[in-house]
Amino acid sequence: MAITLLNPEGLPRIDVYHQVAVASGTRTVYIAGQVAWDADGATVGADDLAAQVEQSYLNVGTALAGAGASFDDVAKLTVHVVDWTPDKMPLLMEGIARAEAKLGTAAAPPATLLGVAALDVPEHLVEIEAIAVLD
Repeated sequence: MAITLLNPEGLPRIDVYHQVAVASGTRTVYIAGQVAWDADGATVGADDLAAQVEQSYLNVGTALAGAGASFDDVAKLTVHVVDWTPDKMPLLMEGIARAEAKLGTAAAPPATLLGVAALDVPEHLVEIEAIAVLD
């Protein structure tokens, strides 16, 4: 495995991600921000944050697979949520859990959650990008 996930002493332990990813691989894969589009470009889950998170996460999985990678190879996730407030966390986590169940993964790489004013398409509520490292 090219990625080792750590929670070093002295940093808080966060249940949904690790604080550090150590990459030892030789190829880096950068996944563009994925939104809740299906394969035909139609938005999935209009006005439903959990559904859009699920689809976006699944799209990251599809992009990773296209590069010969999986969520086990992800060193960093960045999640952009429109009009973020902490009360949206359960919907975010629900969408991730549903996607992880479909993908058969529970990887928890370092992650950054950013609240944004808007995304490229008004009905998009979330965008997720990833960086993966492969041997």
